Amino acid sequence: MIANGLLVVFPLLLAIAAFFDLFTMTIPNKLNLAVVMSFVALAFLIQMPVEQVAMSFALGFGVMIAGFGLFALGVMGGGDVKFFAAISLWLGLSMHTVEFVLLTSIYGGVLTLVILALRRIPYLPQFMHGQEWILKLHDRKTGVPYGIAIAIAGIQIYPKTLWFTQIPNL
Repeated sequence: MIANGLLVVFPLLLAIAAFFDLFTMTIPNKLNLAVVMSFVALAFLIQMPVEQVAMSFALGFGVMIAGFGLFALGVMGGGDVKFFAAISLWLGLSMHTVEFVLLTSIYGGVLTLVILALRRIPYLPQFMHGQEWILKLHDRKTGVPYGIAIAIAGIQIYPKTLWFTQIPNL
């Protein structure tokens, strides 16, 4: 049961967040809270040392502070910052976190370039006109749904984390 939770919960929450960001350009606070609460619940179930949980929260807080600096500069959205911080809890203080940041930057850059290219197309085909989410992506005044890049990087890094090393023991 716990092993299934470790395999499914985190990637599922990240995928849901990516879809929310794509279709609504927001990541709900309730979803970010679910990422944090599932971390706490599964950390308790696998009996993660309290020190390790505390270090994960310290990292998450640091990521949140740095992220709000980026938010103030207009580089990232507030939901993306909270999402990034919530994911960092799961990764903890490790090289996986560094790899996560690097992959997010790469995927975010590619995503931004694709959306900027889409926005250069003056007219969308008629069948896209009824799709509000496509119109938002095409609008030069809206941001980029960076949560997609964050989620992809998080899902890619997740199998390398300590969570997966716990599965055979459960």
